[in-house]
Amino acid sequence: MWLKRLSVLNFKNYSEGELEFSSGVNAFTGKNGAGKTNLLDAIHYLSLCKSYFNPIDSQQIKTGENWFMVQGSFQKDGVSDVVSCAVKRNQKKQFHRNKKEYNRLADHIGLFPLVMITPNDNQIIIEGSEFRRRFMDNVISQTDNQYLDTLIKYNKVLQQRNTLLKQAKGQYQLDLSLLQVFDGQLVEIGNQIYKRRLEFIEEFLPDFITHYNFLSEEVEEVKLTYKSPLENKDFQLLLEENLEKDRYLERTSQGIHRDDLVFTIHQDMPLKKFGSQGQQKTFLIALKLAQFSFLKRNKKINPLLLLDDIFDRLDQSRTKKLMDMVSEENFGQIFITDVDTQRLSDIFEQIHREVRIFEIENAEAKLKV
Repeated sequence: MWLKRLSVLNFKNYSEGELEFSSGVNAFTGKNGAGKTNLLDAIHYLSLCKSYFNPIDSQQIKTGENWFMVQGSFQKDGVSDVVSCAVKRNQKKQFHRNKKEYNRLADHIGLFPLVMITPNDNQIIIEGSEFRRRFMDNVISQTDNQYLDTLIKYNKVLQQRNTLLKQAKGQYQLDLSLLQVFDGQLVEIGNQIYKRRLEFIEEFLPDFITHYNFLSEEVEEVKLTYKSPLENKDFQLLLEENLEKDRYLERTSQGIHRDDLVFTIHQDMPLKKFGSQGQQKTFLIALKLAQFSFLKRNKKINPLLLLDDIFDRLDQSRTKKLMDMVSEENFGQIFITDVDTQRLSDIFEQIHREVRIFEIENAEAKLKV
């Protein structure tokens, strides 16, 4: 699978643009703010129906305009699919595949799998557990639409239970019959999600270790551990034991919404505190490459791989190994951004790989000859 053509209209800082890509490595170079990353985000829209960076669709519209459109032509198994996304201010987002509009965007997720690596991904390491759960859920959702639906149901029931707890604050009476209903639903749905996450980690972990060891040449030991309140105690019992605490907090303190991924280095030291910038970057890239392997195995096709400004904070050795790895044919189509055209050219010349370079200036792309 690969993206043959991309066109954008009134998208972020682009008035219009149309690019044709190779099925191998494609690169966008130019100064910061020129619009390199915006092209990656347009590709992300076509695959996952949303921006990678900002959940508010209307904020992707070019200043002074009232709408944007992103369109792409995908080649997969000898078949061409035209995918388009259009957003008008104060109107519902329209998403089409071969001119047919989707009733549910979830039905599109996973058809054109994608992995994106950006400097923003550092949040997965340094921020709270919700960022690590989101990473896990996004990977699973690209291979399992039912999982996404189950997650939506869980969050809806969780919100209802929390609302009930808030309403009971300061009162002596709590609607226990309604609480029982919510608890029963949380337990049933939460156990399904917990089981699916366990299965995912079991399959995902070997890929992660393999990629990290390759990039680091096995000079340091890292670990990734899935932690959940459900691993040591029945979910129903957890809810019952923590009811008084939940009433005081006005929220549900236990459940799969408290799950986390624990990242460690050097004999179980927290990566956030004891990992260097280069080690953290390598860890993140290994996570995303493991995501790539997981999607490829489950979808039976190569996902698109988008690498945004990844050369900063990686030493020359790890950069060369990464580019050597991902530019192999078994990785499929790749998109890279960098501020330095010459650096990119030199890297791919050293590893004897072809790269199609688009030089970006003021939201205009020109193919480097």
